[in-house]
Amino acid sequence: QVQLVESGGGLVQAGDSLRLSCTVSGRAFSRIGMGWFRQSPGKGREFVASIAYDGRGTLYSDSVKGRFTISRTNANSTLYLQMNSLKPEDTAVYSCAAPGRPLLNTGWRTGEYNYWGQGTQVTVSS
Repeated sequence: QVQLVESGGGLVQAGDSLRLSCTVSGRAFSRIGMGWFRQSPGKGREFVASIAYDGRGTLYSDSVKGRFTISRTNANSTLYLQMNSLKPEDTAVYSCAAPGRPLLNTGWRTGEYNYWGQGTQVTVSS
């Protein structure tokens, strides 16, 4: 059984930083691309960032580029999202996602991902 568990969310002020973590079990973590998505009330799921299986390729949405950094540590099957210069519009539930197939690289399409974490709430006050 594949499990993705996020942590690290919280309530911060605009301009602050947070680091989210996602621990993956039941999957060959080092052989798959991974992604972060977010969803705020009344909006659909939005792509945030993705990373290749070896960490060498990354993709970001325009809204977070230059402020967020996705990374991974394959040795402990953990995915990270470093979020700097947070804005109120970054407020959302953030979820990590993994593909069901052995995709070395994943992108922005939700259809590429089959497994999702329960999400962690990030709230940025102005």
